[in-house]
Amino acid sequence: MSLIMLVWLILLPVAAMAQSLVLPDDILPDAQRQEGVEAIDDRPRTNWHNDHYGPVASSSISSTTPGVDLLPPFGDNLFAGGFRGTMADGLNRDYRIKPGDQVTLRAWGAVEFDRVVPVDAQGNIFLPSIGPLAVQGLSHGELDARVRAAIQSIYPDNVQVYTNLQGVQPVGVYVTGYVHSPGRYAGTPSDSILYFLDQAGGIDNALGSYRRVKLMRQGQHLASFDLYRFLLDGSIARPQLRDGDTIVVEERGPSIAVTGDVERAYRYELLTNQLSGSELVTLARLKSGVSHALLRGQRATGPMATYLTLAEFVGRQIRPGDEVIFSADHQEDTIVVTLEGSFMGPSRFALPIDARLGELLDAVAVQQNMSASGNVSIRRESVALQQKQALEDSLRRLETTYLGASSATDEEAQIRVREAELIQTFVARARQLEPSGRLVVASDQGVADIRLQDGDVVTLPEASDSVLISGEVVVPQAMVFQTGAGLDHYLEAAGGLTQRGDDDHILVVRQNGAVRNADDVALQPGDEILVMPKVPTKNLQLATSLTQILYQIAVATKVAVDL
Repeated sequence: MSLIMLVWLILLPVAAMAQSLVLPDDILPDAQRQEGVEAIDDRPRTNWHNDHYGPVASSSISSTTPGVDLLPPFGDNLFAGGFRGTMADGLNRDYRIKPGDQVTLRAWGAVEFDRVVPVDAQGNIFLPSIGPLAVQGLSHGELDARVRAAIQSIYPDNVQVYTNLQGVQPVGVYVTGYVHSPGRYAGTPSDSILYFLDQAGGIDNALGSYRRVKLMRQGQHLASFDLYRFLLDGSIARPQLRDGDTIVVEERGPSIAVTGDVERAYRYELLTNQLSGSELVTLARLKSGVSHALLRGQRATGPMATYLTLAEFVGRQIRPGDEVIFSADHQEDTIVVTLEGSFMGPSRFALPIDARLGELLDAVAVQQNMSASGNVSIRRESVALQQKQALEDSLRRLETTYLGASSATDEEAQIRVREAELIQTFVARARQLEPSGRLVVASDQGVADIRLQDGDVVTLPEASDSVLISGEVVVPQAMVFQTGAGLDHYLEAAGGLTQRGDDDHILVVRQNGAVRNADDVALQPGDEILVMPKVPTKNLQLATSLTQILYQIAVATKVAVDL
């Protein structure tokens, strides 16, 4: 047995699993080749169905998917909305009065006064004719009740009281840690921490944490914030800030990368050492139709990668450093096909995935003598893409061949310039055309019973008594079909060819989508006569290229492009 055959036997199980292998650069001498034949062990050395497959280096885990290292963290657009735009007025219902605040006091009846009084350093306000009243730490609603009780304790009858917290003392809060511009920023005690973080330029996406933000007061940890909760459901703690408080953004913790068919392709930070698959699905918001997830990362036993159904994945635990790629990886057992043209009944059909054209046509009712059932055709998206790509390739070759050609004389250079202008104009117009994707399935031998594809549009044309004349004719029009009338009859009825019309290149487009040279076919009802334009150049090679592309466009779009 030759060495090539032995190597093939070794690699066969690996190739079956679609793994990529690289052969050694060096080749053994003949003597070593013979000695090593009996030493080759062709037994499978790897369980390819195991999560831990192949000698994958740890450094390559995160780089197997291009761009995964560049994924932004979840929440990276949080500070694009402008939290810093408007400072709060500090008068929310939970605000607690502190020294420096301004309180409006009004009383009328048995006693009258109207003034704005400050909250002094001891937390008191001074009520005329009554004395100091402690208000520090009270809410707005509690303030009104406290003042009313104090005044009525002296003037129990015929006294009305009104209080209002007019203004609050501004505070300066330090923002530090992993933010873009650490510093001391002004605000009010009622401002959210998002207001101060935004003033500091937001969280550093490279290193900062969106889940570990803390508020420090006089060296003591006062509160913690998980901004994921705000991003997901809008909830965030609103502690009342004081002058000198410090907001600290900690370093980002371990994270997992999520890509594929998801609405939110980000790196998600973990608060603990693992996250359930169901929690990750909630965070990432999967797109419709997702059926599988590829989970890969590092475990104590080495690199791991496993392909799971979505039901299996939600029960798995995701570890720090893992990468998850969601995908819609299942074949539907039905396809949807649309019917257009002359028929009776519904126009859309949900069919088995292996349905064929003949089965569909047998199930469609048509009116006798009104449908040209022998001229069925199909518009298929994959065919349109192929036609578009083929046309683009032809146009690119045309540009490459002629736009870069050199000239030997000034006269030839001028000709080249005119040809270049012609080509550029033609290419620009041709690229705007959209191929129909028409698939010809009917011929003289009958209708081909091909397998249908999802999204197919089956055209069952109506029986026609006319012939359409278009392209380079004086009066494009439709005429009643006359038995025995030839091509010249219809062209003369359309006023003949224009000066740009090419009588050597006239096409006939059948109802079934087939395109034929007019010299090779007998006209039928429903045909379209398409007169192609002349190519305005004496360069035979260029004229041939342009003519071929014009034919290509006519077949794909049923349009005669005028140069």
